[in-house]
Amino acid sequence: MKNNNGKSLENWIWDAACSIRGAQDAPKYKDFILPLVFTKRLCDVFDDELNRIAEKVGSRAKAFKLVTRDQKLVRFYLPLEPKKPDGPVWSIIRTLSDAIGEGLTTYLRAIAKANPMLEGIIDRVDFNATTHGQRDIDDDRLSNLIEKISEKRLGLKDVEPDIIGRSYEYLIRKFAEGGGQSAGEFYTPKEVGMVMAKIMDPEPGMAIYDPCCGSAGLLIKCELALEEKMALRSKDKYAPLQLYGQEYIGNTWAMANMNMIIHDMEGEIEIGDAFRNPKFRQGGQLRTFDRVTANPMWNQNWFTDKDYDNDELGRFPQGAGFPGKQSADWGWVQHIAASLNGSGRAAIVLDTGAASRGSGNAGKNKEKEVRKWFVENDLIEGVVYLPENLFYNTSAPGILLFLNRNKPEGRQGKLFLINASRVFAKGDPKNYLPDDGIERIASVFLDWKEEEKFSRIVDKAEIGKNDYNISPSRYIHTNDAEEYRPIAEIVAELDALETDVAETNAALRAVLDKLGV
Repeated sequence: MKNNNGKSLENWIWDAACSIRGAQDAPKYKDFILPLVFTKRLCDVFDDELNRIAEKVGSRAKAFKLVTRDQKLVRFYLPLEPKKPDGPVWSIIRTLSDAIGEGLTTYLRAIAKANPMLEGIIDRVDFNATTHGQRDIDDDRLSNLIEKISEKRLGLKDVEPDIIGRSYEYLIRKFAEGGGQSAGEFYTPKEVGMVMAKIMDPEPGMAIYDPCCGSAGLLIKCELALEEKMALRSKDKYAPLQLYGQEYIGNTWAMANMNMIIHDMEGEIEIGDAFRNPKFRQGGQLRTFDRVTANPMWNQNWFTDKDYDNDELGRFPQGAGFPGKQSADWGWVQHIAASLNGSGRAAIVLDTGAASRGSGNAGKNKEKEVRKWFVENDLIEGVVYLPENLFYNTSAPGILLFLNRNKPEGRQGKLFLINASRVFAKGDPKNYLPDDGIERIASVFLDWKEEEKFSRIVDKAEIGKNDYNISPSRYIHTNDAEEYRPIAEIVAELDALETDVAETNAALRAVLDKLGV
């Protein structure tokens, strides 16, 4: 999409981010940049709505008076009126010259006050904030950023919601590239999200939930997948998805809300820890959904057995229970399974080791026992093994785990496995799934189509013989060697063995201490 000065919207939006310091430091300022790009979109759309009303009432001055009296005439009312009514609303921000940080903060707080839906979202950041007596972002940088953002118009006639939405996601992705270990908290590569969304195959009006939604990318991908499907059916009128998410980091929660609005989508995003305090409840029980899509932080180790024992929502059934403190991956899977209605399906991104840790060990392994429970209760629809180096906070490949509470006849008691480890294109700095790769993975999974060295249908008995290892790489070998074991998977299993040894040693030491040995 080219706009105004010929640059693509993506290039412009990244140049704007880099204008305040440089590409190396742009991610540092994401909490300042995202609200400003969002505000520019609000201002330009508000201008378009004013112009539409002005055509009917005769002038922009009359249009301003009209929307001030009846703010429901516009989606978002902006209490910013230029001295000359025909001037763009954004000019009020663009012409700030003194105390820019203070003025900008005041304007954004006024917008939030006029639009309760934006409270805590657009007014979250203090552009005048200091740390140890020094401004976090000084007025010179702010002025440069505002001027750069001013180069393009983001109104209704300039750019469609899906284009500005994609550009906004592009900006979030670029921040993730430089975000190190924190990147995975708010961004899942868009190609991975599209694979998940296409396999979830949502229908109009369905309720979709993400308990750790980050920037809401996975929810948005589900709506985009629905739009694509409806276009193929030549349907232009249909019920949109009902989108629900929860995110525990405040600034990321704000990012998710802005991302939804800029995509012209509506959803309900709650703030808080969905593991310890899920916000979506109904009649004292966990609310259930048609689809759940999620990328919980891998191998979280800050949940203890008390977090599971104290649960009053029936999320951790007897026989499954506590997967061990070193990794909450299967704890999240249990929460997600409990959030599905009777015909619900889920797509979850997990660490590769979650598919195999504990399998083959001589002793009992808590994580394996939870995995076994899911296999024996026939809740796992399938697993996709991803290529390496897709995610911004790790080079590990990861898996996609799919749950289904209502498997169709003929698929019961079976799992569909895909080894997509070779379906990637080289990128900088990360690999990515090409468009034909996304389509191949999704279509093969939906059709349960077996392909040599790519996909297999495996029954529960074979999974049991392999000690409940559900990694596709265990069953589908992509090269000519007799068996291929990814290094990441082997390392994960070694880590699990070390944990088991440590727990056994600790238990033995406790016994010996009691005996006084």
